[in-house]
Amino acid sequence: MKILKITIAVALTAAFGLAVASADDSTGSSTPATLPPASTKTGVTFDTDIKPIFTDACVKCHNSAGQRPPRAGLALDTLAGVLKGSKDGPVLKAGDSAHSDLVLSVAHMGDDPDSFMPKGKNAKMLTPDQIGLIRAWIDQGAK
Repeated sequence: MKILKITIAVALTAAFGLAVASADDSTGSSTPATLPPASTKTGVTFDTDIKPIFTDACVKCHNSAGQRPPRAGLALDTLAGVLKGSKDGPVLKAGDSAHSDLVLSVAHMGDDPDSFMPKGKNAKMLTPDQIGLIRAWIDQGAK
């Protein structure tokens, strides 16, 4: 009888844990449920539209010209650096912003909060408009 009670207690605890883990987040976190839509702006380029966003939010840590190597081997201060990607490989797929790691990271989407960017002291999440512009740039070929 004691083993049966313990088995039931463990099963109920596991079921409760799964229910809590899969419940909706009602804490008001800043993690968006969906990606912001791509901007409708046409002719988006790295130098004109994207580099200023990266300069403000990213190049402090991801700078090829800094005194230290860029974090994760990802340089976001040049188009060549962005297209090269990180030590783990490409961070974007031209024409497919919705599945680009760069977009998912700055939109704070996914299962790994450690991959969310920017981070660090005084880091502010990119705005939906900035993320939308990055998406449009990638969808338009990342030029």
